[in-house]
Amino acid sequence: MLNILIDGTALRPKPSGIGLYVYHLINGLEKLQTEENFNLSVSYQPSVKNWLKGDLSIPEKLQNYSQVHCLPIPVTLSNFLAKYPNPSLAYFEKFLGSPTIVHGPDHVVYPCRNSLKVMTITDLTFIKYPQFVNSIVKTYTERVKQCLKWTDLVITISQSSKQDIIDYLGVKPDKVYVTPLASRYSFQEVTEEQDKPLKPYLLFVSTLEPRKNVKTLILAFNLLKQTYKIEHRLILIGQKGWKYQPIFETLENSPWKHEIDHLDYVSDEKVAWFYRHADVFVYPSIYEGFGLPVLEAMTLGTPVVTSNTSSIPEVTGDAALLVDPNDPHQLAEAIFQIISDHNFRQTLIRKGQERAKLFSWEKTARETFKAYCSLLK
Repeated sequence: MLNILIDGTALRPKPSGIGLYVYHLINGLEKLQTEENFNLSVSYQPSVKNWLKGDLSIPEKLQNYSQVHCLPIPVTLSNFLAKYPNPSLAYFEKFLGSPTIVHGPDHVVYPCRNSLKVMTITDLTFIKYPQFVNSIVKTYTERVKQCLKWTDLVITISQSSKQDIIDYLGVKPDKVYVTPLASRYSFQEVTEEQDKPLKPYLLFVSTLEPRKNVKTLILAFNLLKQTYKIEHRLILIGQKGWKYQPIFETLENSPWKHEIDHLDYVSDEKVAWFYRHADVFVYPSIYEGFGLPVLEAMTLGTPVVTSNTSSIPEVTGDAALLVDPNDPHQLAEAIFQIISDHNFRQTLIRKGQERAKLFSWEKTARETFKAYCSLLK
């Protein structure tokens, strides 16, 4: 039987981004096991802190799976050892249960000698826009290039990212497989509720970091207040990532700062509520591997204004207003077009929900399994 092992190390207690991808991928593949006749197991590597304490316990998010393997060495250390010919790495391979295929879904895959190796690279922000990332993410370039030496197949999440991987890392096109992502929400969650907001608002959801371009969103909000005297608030939902200080400086300098709210980590259910009741979801990100928040908004019936860059047009098709993310005037005008034209807004909502139906985590899992099978031909 085909034995597939996925590295679940990236699955944190409060998952976002990569964590959500790993969570839904594991669950989707688990449901496919019987139908496709393969065996799925999950591995994890402890943090340096837990490893030093001798704590190799299964993380909470992985405790529901029947086959979990601990690779008893931190990612930091295994990455370091992998830079040099090192027999100790082969010793640790025995802890993984002899899989046919090992899949590292977070820009790294363990150099198993006796398994086929698959690595997911979601995007190349760390190469294309190093000024937007922190010191940890900057190390991805060296790590990814090292892993490509033993990787048999690369999985990515959009055609845009595939082209970047070909152009910037020199990977052959037939070695890169695209498996689009999906929303964490379903259409069934679109319901009418009694507790509607007292005041209309514009919404942004994502980690607060330079790449997400929140400063331009705040400038566009200022223009809307100044030019069109809109009554809306601006709600920013997301944890502080890195280099976020300029965002809050821009917020503090806004004449309408008292109408801008920042909410940190919010439960999935509450985020869904904010999506459903927003007049417009605005996502002026400069670069995306996929753009999950855009798809989530469309799924839950929120009209979207977003960027015309990278992978985002692949996700939206003609179901959103696409603008130059660096132009606050263009961004403001697109937002105003939606909030001032009821019929146009309803058209975008309908198109967005139809577009979102093209994506599902079941499809992601099936496409990922097809990618695995391509290695066995």
